[in-house]
Amino acid sequence: MSITVILNGYKRGSNLDEQYEALQNQTIKPDEILLWYNNPGDSDPNYEIGTKVPTAYCTANFGVWARFAFALNAKSEYICIFDDDTIPGKKWLENCLNTMKTHEGLLGTVGLYYPQPLPANHPHCSYYEYYERYGWVSGNDEIKQVDLVGHSWFFKKEWLSDYWRELPDPKYNICGEDMHFSYMLQKYRGIPTYVPAHPKNDIEMWGSTKGSEYGGDANSLWETNQPTEVGTPFKQAMHDYFVEQRRKGWKLIAEV
Repeated sequence: MSITVILNGYKRGSNLDEQYEALQNQTIKPDEILLWYNNPGDSDPNYEIGTKVPTAYCTANFGVWARFAFALNAKSEYICIFDDDTIPGKKWLENCLNTMKTHEGLLGTVGLYYPQPLPANHPHCSYYEYYERYGWVSGNDEIKQVDLVGHSWFFKKEWLSDYWRELPDPKYNICGEDMHFSYMLQKYRGIPTYVPAHPKNDIEMWGSTKGSEYGGDANSLWETNQPTEVGTPFKQAMHDYFVEQRRKGWKLIAEV
């Protein structure tokens, strides 16, 4: 079962070498690694990585959605996309393939589950309330079905056709790709979303081993709450997109 990894460069060029090394040390190595470098500008770009993997350098910031378009270039049956702050344990790809055998679905290294969601038309139906997190943030001994995943996405390449069946609104250029993917697979294929097991006694199975260390720096969209294309702060845009997707028909697990 062939795997293509998509790395995502933005303002954390210093992480790319560590990501590359982590992928070379996988118990099941990827068949190819591709890098989408999203507007590195003068923010410490790592151009040397381009000598190791096929790389597309973009001179504009096309946000978080563009890497899923770049992934269409993959030649493998499976694709794994990583955020630029995500360093996988050496058993992560093996863990994903084994999970697919028993729980075919969209997989990720951190997942949100909403046990008591507010109605989709509720004026205070907030993205930030009422969820439980699983994966690298806390560890989970068993495979957990969740409403959406992030930081790393593992899926069949053919599912990208469903990802792009409905196009994103440009005002959500830096958020929403995680909710969108889970909703599209639910809508068009009836495919659920899971977090593979992240046992506390085996961090090598985890999809992210340094999330707390790397994810909260000055380049974090969450921490900086930077504005979207139309000026809406990141966290408000996440809330708005969550509400919009639910109103369109995205069913959370607790609602099904």
